[in-house]
Amino acid sequence: MSDATTGPGADRLASRFPTAYTILFLLIVLVGALTWIIPAGKFDRVESEAVGREIAVAGTYKTVEANPQGLIDILMAPIAGFYDPVSYSANAIDVALFVIILGGFLGVVNATGAIDTGIRRAMARLKGREIWMIPILMSLFALGGTTYGMAEETLAFYGLLIPVMIAAGYDAVTGAAIILLGAGIGTLGSTINPFATVIASNAAGVAFTDGLALRLVLLIGGLAICIAYVMRYAMRVRRDPSLSRVADLAADHRAAFAGGSATGEGATLTGTQSLVLVIFGLTFAALIWGVSSQGWWMAEMSTMFFASAIVVGLIGRLGEKGLTGAFITGSRDLLGVALVIGLARGIVVVMEQGLIADTILNAAAGAVSGLSELAFINLLYWIEVGMSFFVPSSSGLAVLSMPILAPLSDFAGVDRSLAVTAYQSANGLVNLINPTFAVVIGGLAIARVPYERWLAFVWPLLLILTLFIMAALSVATFL
Repeated sequence: MSDATTGPGADRLASRFPTAYTILFLLIVLVGALTWIIPAGKFDRVESEAVGREIAVAGTYKTVEANPQGLIDILMAPIAGFYDPVSYSANAIDVALFVIILGGFLGVVNATGAIDTGIRRAMARLKGREIWMIPILMSLFALGGTTYGMAEETLAFYGLLIPVMIAAGYDAVTGAAIILLGAGIGTLGSTINPFATVIASNAAGVAFTDGLALRLVLLIGGLAICIAYVMRYAMRVRRDPSLSRVADLAADHRAAFAGGSATGEGATLTGTQSLVLVIFGLTFAALIWGVSSQGWWMAEMSTMFFASAIVVGLIGRLGEKGLTGAFITGSRDLLGVALVIGLARGIVVVMEQGLIADTILNAAAGAVSGLSELAFINLLYWIEVGMSFFVPSSSGLAVLSMPILAPLSDFAGVDRSLAVTAYQSANGLVNLINPTFAVVIGGLAIARVPYERWLAFVWPLLLILTLFIMAALSVATFL
């Protein structure tokens, strides 16, 4: 049994489908073309103490002098994407540098042989119970997503988790799904996430606890759907590896992630390797602690991985040349991931510099005016879906759209908290596949899962989640 992404046709499809770099650059060109078509316009903005940044003022939209983006602007966009924070996002260069240093850290750890040996030992002990790693890990990632919007931090976990999934008899798609869908469904069903729920609620003028019950329904129900979907896929792949979405890449993945071995036989950890694994585990524990309670961001996380790489190199007795060589090799492996982050941000840069974001928002506000409750909330959801492709940042989309769209819910008789839920669920859903979201493209690049294979894997799940979300929003309008 095979389909378009497995078996003999897979190589032909992969050769025809453009790479992530081409897809992102074509999107930059498309958005640049739109700046010549869509009229330029802007809302007035004021500093909001509640939100902590400038927000748009409803009813103040006006057309301004156009600033269409030409060839030079389009060519500069990927470069500007690294360091231009536009109006509501951090510099992508921080994330790119983090990825490069993370690659160096993983390269040093891999050079000690500790991960490969440790995974084979773990699989020998877990034999017959490997499938339960999926719900446990997805629930943990969802917890990070719903509480603090876990996103860029997940990039550190691909190199840790995917070798485990491959050694367990699954595939790289399973590992990527655990991370992307786990953290993603947590963000979709955000409860106290300060970068989505809190900012959006403040911008909408409501308490972030309003609508919490519905968000819990979306979180728990969505997580259950995602876990069932991934477990079903993983069990099918283990029974018949030819059903994997990346079956033709299996040998490459085993060589890259699992040292070419997927068994626990003959695996003996040395004392040095055991100590390396302890340092490895403590590094990731420190990552979670620092981000969740100490306000760490990319600079602090990069420093931690850099320091850990040195410690691992010294413990593993790699020597000066061995340590630096392994670090550079590991960094080189993730260089493509770092480059794709600037490309993804370049799309937002072109849209902002072309002054079309507010025009699109103003048109959306006009589209939902005067609708019934049910029509309003569902159309609002789809408007946020469309805008999320161009503004993947949850905080950025909240600041851009909520001050304008949330007040319109008053006229439709819809609670503003429901508008906030529609925004965050739409943004969370789109960011499971969004090519303009560096976390998606970067994560898949680390996992070595082609973008089109991910789409083929996830589209039925997106359909199920969409129906679930729209049903939940519709029912909530009558409660």
